[in-house]
Amino acid sequence: MSTSADPSAAGAGADPNADSVEHVINHVVDKHGDDLLDLRRDLHRHPELSWDERRTTDRVVEILERTGWRVTRAVRSGAVAEIGDGERVVALRADLDALPVQDLTQDPWVSTVPGVAHACGHDVHTAALIGAAHALAEVHGRGLLPGRVRLLFQPAEEVMPGGAVHLVNHGALEDVERIFALHTEPAVDVGTVGVRTGPITSAADRIEVRLEGNGGHTSRPHLTGDLTFALAKIACELPAVLSRRMDPRSGVSVVWGLLRAGSAPNVIPDQGIAAGTVRILDSVAWAACEAVVREAVIDIVRPYGVTASVDYLQGVPPVVNDPTSARLIAEAVDRVLGIHHRTEVPQSLGGEDFGWYLSGVPGAMFRLGTRTPGGATYDLHQGDLRIDEQSVGVGARVLAAVAHRTLVTTR
Repeated sequence: MSTSADPSAAGAGADPNADSVEHVINHVVDKHGDDLLDLRRDLHRHPELSWDERRTTDRVVEILERTGWRVTRAVRSGAVAEIGDGERVVALRADLDALPVQDLTQDPWVSTVPGVAHACGHDVHTAALIGAAHALAEVHGRGLLPGRVRLLFQPAEEVMPGGAVHLVNHGALEDVERIFALHTEPAVDVGTVGVRTGPITSAADRIEVRLEGNGGHTSRPHLTGDLTFALAKIACELPAVLSRRMDPRSGVSVVWGLLRAGSAPNVIPDQGIAAGTVRILDSVAWAACEAVVREAVIDIVRPYGVTASVDYLQGVPPVVNDPTSARLIAEAVDRVLGIHHRTEVPQSLGGEDFGWYLSGVPGAMFRLGTRTPGGATYDLHQGDLRIDEQSVGVGARVLAAVAHRTLVTTR
C-alpha cells in the first residue's frame, strides 16, 4: 500500500532537544527511505517459504556487507551480522520467511510466486532491520556506539518449533545481553508503536489425533468401532476437558483446523484424523498441557472401541517482555518518534518463536502499527493483507534507537 505520509515525517514528533544519536538515526532512515521501500517491495514480489529463503538471504547479505557489517551466513538460510567493538552486545532480530498463502492484493509488487505470499509482514520486518543497520553503521562510524550490535536475520519463523532454535543452537545469543524484535500489527495505525510489559504472545503447540478402528456399515454401528462419532467427541470434548483440568487463567484454547474421516455417508471408516493448535497464555500451563491432552484423548475415545494416537508438538513458548526491555523500547519510541506515538497493546493468542530467544536472555518485542489511519483493518496470515509502508521507516528508527539506548543505559 502506498505510504499515507512522507516517511521522513515519522520522527516529526520527537523532542527537538534529543541527543545527536537520535538525530543521526532519523536522518539516515530518511536518507534511505526510498531504498527501504524498494527492498520491501522486492521481497514481497519474491517470497520464499521457511528454510528456502536463499534469495532473500542474498539480498540481505549484499546490503549488509556493503554497509560495513561483519556477516556470517547461517547453515541453511538466514544470516547473522555484527558491528561495533567491546564486550557488551545487544541483538535485533527479523524473520525472513513467507507463508503458503495466495497473494490477493492488487499492488504493483504483488507476489510473483503462486501460492506464496508475505501475509505476515516479514518483508516489513526485514526491510526495517536493514534500515536500522544503515543507521547503526552511521552511529558506529561517528564513534557513538558503545558496544556491539548483532543482527539476526532468521529463517523459518512460520514453522514449529521455528528457526530461532536453529540460530540459538549455532551461537546467535553468545555474549548477548538483551534482544529485541518487532511484529507488524494491522489493527494499530501506522506511526504508532505498541509496547507491553509481560507476556505479549501465547505459547503455540500443534496437535494431531489419529483414530483407528473396525469400520463397517452404518446400519450396524454396534459391530464396529464408530470412529466418526468418536472423532466428533474428540473435537468437542477435548477443549471442554482442558477448560476444567487446566487453570482457567492460563487461557488454554484448542482450535481444530482439520477433521477428516470417511468417504461415503453409509460407511463407518476405519481411520480418521483431527489436527489443530493449542494456545496457552502462560509458561507454567504450557509445560503441563501435553500430558493432560494425551490422557484426555485416551479417556474420551475409550467407550467407542477405537484406538487413538496423539502427535503433540510443543511449538513455541510465550514471548514475555521483561520490564527493563519494555521500558527501553518505550524510551526509544519517545526519543525518535515522540511520546504520543506509543500505546499499550494486549496479549495476543498468536505464537512467535521469538520466545525461544527470551528463554536464554532478557528482551522484548514491540508491535509495529501498519494500518493507514481511517483505512481498512486487515488480518495477518490472509492473502489480502496490505501494509502502510510508512511503517518500514518507523520500525527502523525504533530498532536502531533501542539498540543504542540499551548499550548506553543498562548493564
